Amino acid sequence: MNGTALNRFIGGTPVAVGVRLFFVSLIVGAFMVWQGIDPADLIFAFDRLLRHIWDLGFQLFGHFGRDLEMGAIVVIPVWLVLRLINWRRA
Repeated sequence: MNGTALNRFIGGTPVAVGVRLFFVSLIVGAFMVWQGIDPADLIFAFDRLLRHIWDLGFQLFGHFGRDLEMGAIVVIPVWLVLRLINWRRA
């Protein structure tokens, strides 16, 4: 990766990007301290969000399985009876 491709990838020269990131990090950090936000709280909140999404996904599969089972209780015996009736005719 030559210098031009690196500059294009990171959005400028490495020194300029580093200086911008330094000042933006300083401003965001000061705002977080002023609001009483701890970075660990953000990590734990993100972890809780991912776990909640994970649990919802498996809960959805649980409902899907229950619906499938309830439908199969009706559909499979009806299908079997129809197959037996058609088998006897043939």
